[in-house]
Amino acid sequence: MESSPLSTIIHGHFYQPPRDDPWLEMVEAQASARPYHDWNERIEEECYRAVVAARLPGAGGRISGIINTLEFISFNFGPTLLDWLETKAPATYRAILEADARSAGRLGGHGNAIAQAYHHTILPLATRRDKVSEVRWGIADFRKRFRRAPRGMWLPETAVDGETLDVLAQEGIVFTVVAPHQVVTPPPSGLPGLFRTPGGRSIALFVYNGPLSHGVAFGPLLKDADQWTLDVMETSPETQRLISMATDGETYGHHHRFGEMALAAVIENLRHEFGVLVENFSSFLSRNPPEHEVELVEPSSWSCVHGVERWRSDCGCKMDPSKETQQEWKVGLRDALEWLASEIHRVFEVEASAFFEDPWAARDRVVPGAETDSEDPRALELLELERQALRLFTSCGWFFDDLAGIEPVQVLRYAARALELLGAEREEIEKGFLNRLDQAVSNEDPPRTGRDIFLEEAVPRIPTHLRVAGGAALWEAVVE
Repeated sequence: MESSPLSTIIHGHFYQPPRDDPWLEMVEAQASARPYHDWNERIEEECYRAVVAARLPGAGGRISGIINTLEFISFNFGPTLLDWLETKAPATYRAILEADARSAGRLGGHGNAIAQAYHHTILPLATRRDKVSEVRWGIADFRKRFRRAPRGMWLPETAVDGETLDVLAQEGIVFTVVAPHQVVTPPPSGLPGLFRTPGGRSIALFVYNGPLSHGVAFGPLLKDADQWTLDVMETSPETQRLISMATDGETYGHHHRFGEMALAAVIENLRHEFGVLVENFSSFLSRNPPEHEVELVEPSSWSCVHGVERWRSDCGCKMDPSKETQQEWKVGLRDALEWLASEIHRVFEVEASAFFEDPWAARDRVVPGAETDSEDPRALELLELERQALRLFTSCGWFFDDLAGIEPVQVLRYAARALELLGAEREEIEKGFLNRLDQAVSNEDPPRTGRDIFLEEAVPRIPTHLRVAGGAALWEAVVE
């Protein structure tokens, strides 16, 4: 078999909305995930466990082998998801790390894993200071787990603007991945584009193949691995150097049952039948540095045709377009949380100056689980306050169709925890926050305001000290 000059990269973005109780840092039971305890547990079995041990279909309907598909595809995992996997699914977690190490051995030191901005925040909607923190936390978490520096970083929802790319380049990231509509003119032959940032830096942009990616995520390709393989090869003119695809990792096994088997079969078909080099962005970039300058469409994302409006306005993007639901609640929720975050930052900057020479640098260093610069109880509270402030803007809070959904309630729970930590100014700030939440109204019948939902579902009914004590007792019982 002759080797092909073509390279193929399949990227999987693995992520789940955070589900942890902000006081106990544990995932509570979720009735909608039954018979599983929660959605993390359910999706781990349906998807994550499956992709690291995918069955290869053989003759006569038999299984010819099992492969860890992550050894052959580019991938990123949300840091908060990896936290959960590390403790709740350690075998799957180890297989993820091993896949990166083995791919690095196969591809000249270029591992398949890339980093992700920490809290799945829509970065074009964040301040530069928060962009920097999210990127630095993502890099630090990646280094801790994969024992190397990341070359690439996945941007949540591939949401991008010039400043975001400038921050990535500033922090040493050399490439990211975008959709075809996020650049004015994609570079030829699938090659990476060169983007010059507003700050005078540069970064490589890989533009994934839109039709193929859509066919995998939403079309018929996961039902027919042979057709998927043929579509890849038929998309390739003689001058094509790279075909890359990008999908949610949960596509394989969760959104599409047995999708991981189709993925495994395509990997084998491309490698062994067509001689295609199945590799990752870092290894391809090492041989093909960007030469073609590209112009960014900004702000933009892969899942909102209106840029990044899905996460701040009633732009028309919905999970269920057949239902006549308003999305104006997104405006009220974002306004309330942005105001609360600004108040949190003001309190932090004033109080933390007593403990840290540079409070914001101290925040950047305190990735969850890292050692702090001070052991003073109030200093620790202030750093925790800022962690909650960053969590407020987890994108899932705005992605779905109703304010009363579990994802908006989750970010409101982070707000409730943050308010507890504010200290002397809590009462006045909480009053201002609730007044702003009045402007957000759910699609329920009868509708509720954000204030109602916050007080009824986000604020814990059991006093905090009893919840913490109960959580500690439960943890001790689990450990024993």
